[in-house]
Amino acid sequence: MGYILGLDQSTQGTKAILVDEKGRLWGRADQSHRQIVNKQGWISHDLEEIYRNTCSVIRNVIEQTGIAKNEIAAIGISNQRETTAIWDRDGKPLNEAIVWQCSRAREIAQNLAPYGEQIKNKTGLMLSPFFPAAKMAWLLSNTESAKQMAPENLCLGTIDSWLIYRMTGGKSFKTDYSNASRTQLFNIHTLSWDGELCRLFGISEMSLAQVCDSNSLFGMTDLDGYFEHEIPIHSAVGDSHGALFGQGCHSKGMIKTTYGTGSSIMMNTGTECVSSSHGLVTSLAWGIDGQVNYVLEGNINYTGAVITWLKDELHLVSSPDESEALARAANPMDKTVLIPAFSGLSAPYWSDTAKAMIYGMSRTTGKNEIVKAALESIALQIQAVLGAMEKDSGINIKELRVDGGPTRNSYLMQLQSDLSKLNVAVAKIEELSAMGAACLAGIGAGIFKQSELFSEEGRMIYSPQMTEEEREEKAGNWNEAIRLVCTAAVR
Repeated sequence: MGYILGLDQSTQGTKAILVDEKGRLWGRADQSHRQIVNKQGWISHDLEEIYRNTCSVIRNVIEQTGIAKNEIAAIGISNQRETTAIWDRDGKPLNEAIVWQCSRAREIAQNLAPYGEQIKNKTGLMLSPFFPAAKMAWLLSNTESAKQMAPENLCLGTIDSWLIYRMTGGKSFKTDYSNASRTQLFNIHTLSWDGELCRLFGISEMSLAQVCDSNSLFGMTDLDGYFEHEIPIHSAVGDSHGALFGQGCHSKGMIKTTYGTGSSIMMNTGTECVSSSHGLVTSLAWGIDGQVNYVLEGNINYTGAVITWLKDELHLVSSPDESEALARAANPMDKTVLIPAFSGLSAPYWSDTAKAMIYGMSRTTGKNEIVKAALESIALQIQAVLGAMEKDSGINIKELRVDGGPTRNSYLMQLQSDLSKLNVAVAKIEELSAMGAACLAGIGAGIFKQSELFSEEGRMIYSPQMTEEEREEKAGNWNEAIRLVCTAAVR
């Protein structure tokens, strides 16, 4: 029997799962890493810590399950997508990674505003410091050692490329179509790095990774001598794309939402590249065996992170699990709205300068009501993206498939179903990003057949119950608060 090792290197931590040749989950190991936030609010990660943790969770999951190391047949990697790294050809980080949430490259993006339409036409992405291109430009300008180095001696990339580079001892500098399409340097029509865009951002193509199919052979690793023989890394995919694949959303019109630190709402549009005029972006879902699929996507900066804020900054909950009971205990007549624009507003509003706000409180608004407003902010942001997605695609959404830790919150899941008027189908396992990467690796290694995976059984289904009057009131209060936040942002 051969096992596939699936890695998910996410914003808060790193997990490893083991999947057998039937696609069944055998084990999981997790390890968190530091969130480095300075006085300016810049958010960074330590690349060496991420690599050490990756090695650690691999060892831990193998030891916990008791399988022999030589039974690992392939490795698949999913990763936090827009987090951006810089390192030299010896594999030494030259700076901390800039986390996707961090908007320190705002000025760089603003200076390129006259080219915004050109950038969107080529990449499917609206100009924003959210994406790696501006982050790479910032790193080049603010990393002293990089200023003295020739482009061919530098590596600029996303976390998948960093892990592949380190795991292969610098032999492989590669990325896949899904991650490349999120950099704002990749032309999603020609399927190549775009020289004109690279020049706009001041990035040399010599510093960028080779782009491959998502189920390619990305290199071989013995994980610094841990494995007795080298194991093929047979997939790399952005975490949201991995979840889309792991959810079985392989056909046009299928849609999923991943609830994590932030959220990715993603619709598979098949081989058709659908442009957005309602605040969404177009990316590549994946490339498999020479064929690419496209997606429409809306990204939200703060969803699960709102609950973290309640816990760590406001101390209203001691764990995320408490939020459900508090929300249920809240006054149902309270109309408090929380707009979690802690680092601006992302899809479908796209305001880098918007500030967070609590709106509509009354004298009786208390702890329970603020927690309820926080959960509602998650569902209402996602509903705004779903509405934009239907307008752009012309597709009538029939079901929303969901995954991620917050899907354990039944209050939130019922609320999402109520607001969207859709059946919400919760995946039977949480590890969808890692599972998607593992499945792609198994397909690439010839162990899995795609048609034999992704059972529809075992999903928890939430169906709409809210009255139309209540739904419209919540949407109206939310839209009014959004209007006030966006109006204040442009003053």
